[in-house]
Amino acid sequence: MIERYPFLIDIVTKRYFDGVDNKRLDQVLDCFTPDAVLTEVTSNTVHNGRDDGIAAMFRRLFTDFEQLWHGNFVHVADTQTNAICSQFTVLITPNNGDLLRYENCNRFYLDGDKFSRVFVYMSGDNLLREGND
Repeated sequence: MIERYPFLIDIVTKRYFDGVDNKRLDQVLDCFTPDAVLTEVTSNTVHNGRDDGIAAMFRRLFTDFEQLWHGNFVHVADTQTNAICSQFTVLITPNNGDLLRYENCNRFYLDGDKFSRVFVYMSGDNLLREGND
């Protein structure tokens, strides 16, 4: 059996955010269950399904922004409920734009070894708009 605490930290930082920062869509989507839901809570934007809403959202994010970086992580992992809360800094540069800084918090709930529900609390404008697929 996978030791849960290190696994929860690893899936968030070395798999999910590494995939986001390097624009590796397959790596990012591999972190989600097929029926996952990602909600940007501060604007109540909901993306349903790994291969539909979530994939389209990330395609748009990767197209609209030339650089992405997530770091300065602070995690609280709950191994009994298979969930992790992560606070972090986001540095993101829109195409032909100026660097933006966000201080965000995500709550990840897992079903087995994949995210089933993700709640994003964003400190600025919603960057996780719906994609155009």
